Amino acid sequence: MITDILIIGGGGAAARCAIECNKSVIVAVKGLFGKSGCTVMAEGGYNAVVNPNDDFEIHFNDTMKGGAYINNPKLVEILIKNSPKELENLEKFGSLFDRNEDGTIAQRPFGGQSFNRTCYSGDSTGHEIMAGLMEYVGKKDNIKIMEDTTAIKLIVKNNVCYGALFINNITGEIFPIYAKSTVLATGGAGQLYPITSNPIQKVGDGFALAYNEGAILKDMEMVQFHPTGMVGTGILVTEAVRGEGGILYNKDKERFMKNYDPQRMELSTRDVVAKAIFNEVQEGRGINGGVYLDVSHLNPKLIEEKLETMFRQFMDIGVDIRKEPMIIAPTAHHTMGGIRINEKCETNIGGLYACGEVAGGIHGANRLGGNALADTQVFGAIAGKNACDYAENSPINHKLNNINEYTEELINNIKQEIDNLKNKDNGANKNSKDNNTNDVETVYNLIDTLKNIMWNYVSIVRTEEGLNKALNEINDLKNKIDNVKLNGIIDILRYFDLKNMIVVSELIIKSALKREESRGAHYRKDFPETIDRFKGNFVAQNNKITFIPLKE
Repeated sequence: MITDILIIGGGGAAARCAIECNKSVIVAVKGLFGKSGCTVMAEGGYNAVVNPNDDFEIHFNDTMKGGAYINNPKLVEILIKNSPKELENLEKFGSLFDRNEDGTIAQRPFGGQSFNRTCYSGDSTGHEIMAGLMEYVGKKDNIKIMEDTTAIKLIVKNNVCYGALFINNITGEIFPIYAKSTVLATGGAGQLYPITSNPIQKVGDGFALAYNEGAILKDMEMVQFHPTGMVGTGILVTEAVRGEGGILYNKDKERFMKNYDPQRMELSTRDVVAKAIFNEVQEGRGINGGVYLDVSHLNPKLIEEKLETMFRQFMDIGVDIRKEPMIIAPTAHHTMGGIRINEKCETNIGGLYACGEVAGGIHGANRLGGNALADTQVFGAIAGKNACDYAENSPINHKLNNINEYTEELINNIKQEIDNLKNKDNGANKNSKDNNTNDVETVYNLIDTLKNIMWNYVSIVRTEEGLNKALNEINDLKNKIDNVKLNGIIDILRYFDLKNMIVVSELIIKSALKREESRGAHYRKDFPETIDRFKGNFVAQNNKITFIPLKE
């Protein structure tokens, strides 16, 4: 199978990328197109300078400050200046945003921003955006959607990408899709943690696929924990709740954000609010592992209309947020780090592009709420345009015979790896007295073990001791992978997930060990200060992590 453009992913960035392409496109989706990514789940809003009283420079400064000044300023500038145009495009595609009485787009306040610039559609903005994108994609004859198709390896030779290998989630067939240019739009890695707002597909596979072929990754230590998830589940409680006037308080009824950011209070940046909530719980002022988030002082009609999703979500568990507070706690949410890209969304591998959450550098050490949806549209469009331009002169047609041989070898190696694990002896341990114990690990147990390691040692508060423990425990886990027994296609898919999760986890941990300071979402209890000499980026490539200071 061959196409001009191969897009791996099924969320907002992938859809916008596909729309921009005027050549043959295959969108390969691990789950269902438009339904298995994070975009459709996004609730809060889309940041854009559309009010005459707002200003590009203000949005730029807010974003750089929120990212603790390690963002790539060129990428931030592109995000800020292109966001309004892409908002207009979304409306052309069919997405509807809330309006003021005078017809202008309604905007709400979000954390870390000095202007109310977050455009929204109630509290289901991502769903509305994805609906418009999917409708428009459906009108384009050049786009083919392949669902339940999981990428397991990029086809890279001599630092040029020629597509990827996939496994059919239903049949188990392994096959290549060759492409003149390939775009990774695979999202983040929230599923590295047991408590997350991310869907099950978000295990960080895009990071691992690229890194395994020599791509440069950056800022991998920067993992955002959204301050407000439904306690115990991680289901997102949108920042729009605080944007509309929700207040946080602890079990003593104290509005505790006055102790952490008295000026911005609940509308402080996500890293500050998440650490504040964590601290309240750790010091015994929490309730059931979380704190209260209250909107009962607001007009019930406002809650029902502007926070409709939250209202229904909590009513499902018997909590009427019009009358009583929610209990919330931080949840793994967004990966700020990712594949290093330039202004054209190019990676350091020829013919390979990245956009959306899988790309690093835009959000620095902490992402402002509302910037992610804008990111998907701005850089999705840029990736699509430049992937098309590259495809014009792609060498794939001249080299396909050699690539075919190389690809067959890759497929045979993967099949052999799977067969070895499928044929593993699943019998009882012959040395056991009762002959009922089992030596064989399940891939599910190992995934759960990895998630708990990450939550225990590599979440909101980190230390050198904890990070080293995490590395040691993951190393022990890696030694057990060869003892996994695979019984069917679901086991095989989760096996590839686990391998990718280990790669990404180790990158996060090793980068976190190198950054001996606290900055943005990365908080080192043993290095609580932000240090000037660490104003820069840790980049990972070929088993090396290097610090690159930012030029003033």
